[in-house]
Amino acid sequence: MSMAQKLKKYVIGLVIGLLIGLPIGVNIGKEKPIFSNPFAERSLGSQIKDKAQGAISDTKKALREKLKD
Repeated sequence: MSMAQKLKKYVIGLVIGLLIGLPIGVNIGKEKPIFSNPFAERSLGSQIKDKAQGAISDTKKALREKLKD
């Protein structure tokens, strides 16, 4: 196999990896399911609801830890 063929396979693999990995990485960064649409915008209401639920659960954990002591 010549050097040009090896380089071509490497570049093709790199492009395919980027096309597959980039949307998955975006979904992971946005804390969404891996195979969901990375370009779909969440509504402001759902974003607020998710943040509030996270804050409530964190507060519950902190209170339970303090009450155990």
